[in-house]
Amino acid sequence: MNIALSKLWQRLVQTARLSCGVPDYDVYVAHLRTHHPERKIPTYAEFFRERQTARYKGTGGRCC
Repeated sequence: MNIALSKLWQRLVQTARLSCGVPDYDVYVAHLRTHHPERKIPTYAEFFRERQTARYKGTGGRCC
């Protein structure tokens, strides 16, 4: 039962992040290691900042 709850929680967190426009960091790191091994793996903070910048670039953010 604990494993099922843990997996459910992980899915809920992932869904919440995706709905806010933040891709899953672990999936991103796995992608980099598989497809771009020459690139530096960013920290979570760097990853988050870069995703936010990519999402809101040029818009000045949202007003609501």
